[in-house]
Amino acid sequence: MKQIKRVWRNIDPFSLQLRLTIGIATFSALVLGSLATWTSWKMQQILIDSHKYNIEQIAKRLPRDVQIYSEMMQPETGLQKAIDNLANTNILLWVKSPNNQILAKSTTLDSLSDSMLAELISLTQMPIRSQVYKVNQSYFVLCGASIEVQGKLLGELFVVKDITREQTMFVVMVQSLGVTSILAIIVLTAAIAFYIKRSLQPLRQLSQMTAVISAEDLGKAQLYLDNAPSEVKELAQTLTMLLSRLSQSWEQEREFVSNVSHELRTPLTIVHGYLQSVLRRQNNLTQTQQEALETAASEAERTIRLLQDLLDLARADSGYLHFQMKSYVLNDLIEEIVVMAEKYSDRVITIESTSYPIEVKVDYSRIKQVLLNLIDNAVKYSEADTPVIFKLNQLKETAIIQVCDKGYGIPLQHQARIFERFYRVDESRSHMTGGCGLGLSIVKTLVEGMGGSVSVQSKLGEGSIFTISLPV
Repeated sequence: MKQIKRVWRNIDPFSLQLRLTIGIATFSALVLGSLATWTSWKMQQILIDSHKYNIEQIAKRLPRDVQIYSEMMQPETGLQKAIDNLANTNILLWVKSPNNQILAKSTTLDSLSDSMLAELISLTQMPIRSQVYKVNQSYFVLCGASIEVQGKLLGELFVVKDITREQTMFVVMVQSLGVTSILAIIVLTAAIAFYIKRSLQPLRQLSQMTAVISAEDLGKAQLYLDNAPSEVKELAQTLTMLLSRLSQSWEQEREFVSNVSHELRTPLTIVHGYLQSVLRRQNNLTQTQQEALETAASEAERTIRLLQDLLDLARADSGYLHFQMKSYVLNDLIEEIVVMAEKYSDRVITIESTSYPIEVKVDYSRIKQVLLNLIDNAVKYSEADTPVIFKLNQLKETAIIQVCDKGYGIPLQHQARIFERFYRVDESRSHMTGGCGLGLSIVKTLVEGMGGSVSVQSKLGEGSIFTISLPV
């Protein structure tokens, strides 16, 4: 039962394979069902027609026999004699006068129960159709004809043939045909599903091949399937051309971002330097001028940091972001960075360490940039009276750094995307805090460049924990 539930959960109701299987299986079931129904109906008609022919022959012969016997004896006696000659265990006959009196009947009628006989006689009071009648678990075919002797209407002849044995065999055969049709539909559906699955395999291979292509591999990607249909091969060639064009566009975008960031950073740095120089001469400035220049200097500094982040990302994408890896004691390095961060953040930052020393091989300036970004992120999105906590630990060959805050927290649906470039959880709050959505992207790029990984755990109203794992 559990395996069935597991298989049912893995079925995609919107997959092409399922739709094709259901469509073709439904069509096949309709065809086989219609064929089985038509076959059953046709066999029933053949059965009825054969018995009807026999009964009609008896109805034609009886008046001739009565005519012959009437020349030698009384008409009533001749009628009974003719009926007795034609009746047998399966064929029942009786003649009814115009005033509904039974003139003669076969002795086989006496073997029937009163209820069955009454129901058979009642059927003759309605227009008789050549079909099978069911009476008390038995099956009969009825036929009627008029009897004339010497030009005089003697009465109505009714011939009934018991076909219970043949009809029972026919019902069993129809049931067997139905079971066979159902089994055939099941086998056919399984065969169709297997064939469609095999036919769609090249598309799955194509999907798997494209799923593992990264941004760096766009220009080198070549999609080709040996045994695929021609339509799938054409699709693979089209996707290869598309990936090539994407690679060109991606390369042009990276060059554009790198060039623009580089060209803008130098003049903005000069502008920021002049603004700082003017601000140092506060005696010559009015209050309004000083506030305006401070705002301009702050925005220039923020734009310079943004351009620097863009340059770092562009270098990382191009493979030109180099790391000067050296061995450091992580405990001392964290303590140094925390002292530096406390000066400009005016926030209590504590360190909790379970082991000393923890030696790691990192790029000093890059790890410093990563940790300052995380501290800045924790300060921006938490209250001023809450601390920021660093937790250091070593698990076998991995050093663990956790930056914990008691801030607003990150909604679960956003946690998987906060390391994407320019992604911001709350646009309005990001504008107030001055974020541009690149800080965590830079953190992820730098940490992975040093052979580590970064992740986040967060609950709304309880804060966030950013975890960095570095090889020892």
